[in-house]
Amino acid sequence: MRITVFDYGAGNLHSLMKALAGPEREVRSETDPVAALATDVLVLPGVGAFGAAAARLAPGRAAMRDAILAGLPTLGICLGMQLLFESSEEGEGAGLAVLGGRVERLHARRLPQIGWNTLEAVREPLITTSGLTTAYYANGFVCRTADAAVVTAWSTHEDDRFAAAVRVARCIGVQFHPEKSSAPGRLFVDGFLRALQQGALPPLSDS
Repeated sequence: MRITVFDYGAGNLHSLMKALAGPEREVRSETDPVAALATDVLVLPGVGAFGAAAARLAPGRAAMRDAILAGLPTLGICLGMQLLFESSEEGEGAGLAVLGGRVERLHARRLPQIGWNTLEAVREPLITTSGLTTAYYANGFVCRTADAAVVTAWSTHEDDRFAAAVRVARCIGVQFHPEKSSAPGRLFVDGFLRALQQGALPPLSDS
């Protein structure tokens, strides 16, 4: 399995690439958004600012959007999840628009949200089976989706409830950092990759 982390040039990807590693997996990083699509799994990491990442993404935006909607397995983490949406208050530039909606600042007094937070109303079986009930966040912005049906888990910071995880096609986005969410977070990443190696993601729960 070839796993490609799209590198926005914003930070160290070591911990994420370590979490992605495993038997029969080849993990690489790629700065060219079109070249990044020559892969079995695309990962949009959680380090960086929306405007700068959108600029890096721009030359391959349409190609990447089409590939994800056509079924390219994709994992978007924190900023990577936000890039799946149309735009962001954090910075200029267009997201992938794989999902309808906009990224907005958290409605809270304490910003950014840094630390552990509970996952609520979880419908993503890959989260449930990993034992991930609380996850590590480092964010001041969250995704406001136009379609709540794509949300597979929620979290609440102060009084603001926001999407913690989404799924569309074979693309999963998580606002938290699974690679920093202790053993259950790493199990979530491993479960996602194992499911793809076995041929399909498990169906969403109705709960």
